[in-house]
Amino acid sequence: MTAGPRRRESLSERRERRAAVDDPAVVLDAAARFLEARSRSVAEVRRRLTGAGYRASLLEGAIERLLELGMLDDEAFARAWVESRDRARPRGERAIRSELGLKGVELSSIDLVLAERRERLSGDGSDDGVMVSPDLVAAERLLARHRRSLERVADPRQRRQRAYQLLARNGFDPDICREVASRDQIQAAEEA
Repeated sequence: MTAGPRRRESLSERRERRAAVDDPAVVLDAAARFLEARSRSVAEVRRRLTGAGYRASLLEGAIERLLELGMLDDEAFARAWVESRDRARPRGERAIRSELGLKGVELSSIDLVLAERRERLSGDGSDDGVMVSPDLVAAERLLARHRRSLERVADPRQRRQRAYQLLARNGFDPDICREVASRDQIQAAEEA
């Protein structure tokens, strides 16, 4: 005789089952699975395990163990996040600060990582030893990435406005937006 279709466990039933868990290894395993896809902040892991319904005492023990093992490290997470942003999706310091804050990274870690970013990127594009803002470098990279779509706009004033808007949406300071959009406009005029 075949059994009928299995009934799926509801969210509340799963939470109740997880709340009854007494084995710290189960919670540690759940946290490790969450970290498989990408690194996460301590706050993200805490939110995930709390939302899953695990007891607070077991949850904190799992987080402590992951910290000891080096699998959780907010500074390393913030560094990787900033490097990823600079490489793949350039953002201004204000946007990066906001993103990391939403991820639950402490302000002191954010400040440290952004200071390292300033040191690392300040040398890009300057052969004469002049300090260059990392936001300026990132803004130029973002506009370079969108250059083809901006070049399709025939009116130079509209093109500059679109460049400015693109930079502003990505968390760049208004002064940086103005400077880079104007510089890009001049460069486009010279190439024409």
